[in-house]
Amino acid sequence: MLSVGSILKNEREKKGLLLIDIEKQIKVREKYLKAIEDENWNYFSSKIYITGILKNYSRALNLDNKKVLAFFRRDYEKKEEVRFKRKISSSYLTSETKKFLRIGLIILALFFVFYFIFQLKTYFSPPDFTLLSPTKTNFSIEKKIKITGKTEKDTSITIAGERIYQNKEGIFNYELSLNEGINKITIILLGANGKKTTIEKTFYKKTP
Repeated sequence: MLSVGSILKNEREKKGLLLIDIEKQIKVREKYLKAIEDENWNYFSSKIYITGILKNYSRALNLDNKKVLAFFRRDYEKKEEVRFKRKISSSYLTSETKKFLRIGLIILALFFVFYFIFQLKTYFSPPDFTLLSPTKTNFSIEKKIKITGKTEKDTSITIAGERIYQNKEGIFNYELSLNEGINKITIILLGANGKKTTIEKTFYKKTP
């Protein structure tokens, strides 16, 4: 009766390929490929690793990996007493795979370092402020102007002693009545970290 190991071995030999040729293609060491062909399931840490190798091995031989896996499940279910190793041997990975794994871990570590630094900077920095409008400071006929700004969502905003509330995007509005001459306004932003930003703006009105 055909088994998953014999199917792979026969197809490999029919194509004139050695196990080392398959190793180079799918980046799995030759001894693990041989264990697959010999159906030595105890050589692996879990069923997941076996199915992963089977998929790649069957693709390398242009076999239908679904059929190959079906043979494996049939054979595997007959051997309920199979016990896997508890840990994955480091030799399971080829040197090239280990290299990519190390690079991936380094990139991941750098990501967390930069994220941590960013969070620290955010925590210890006073809230940012962007004046969206008005874009000019000189007016002539306007009685009122609408001041629109943007800051962090959790920032407390006070303008001329009045508490102002921003929307979900951190945008807030304030109407300023213009008097003839110089009009000064103070915007105080208090961040969740207790840091404060004070902005002073001056607008001029000169009636023609």
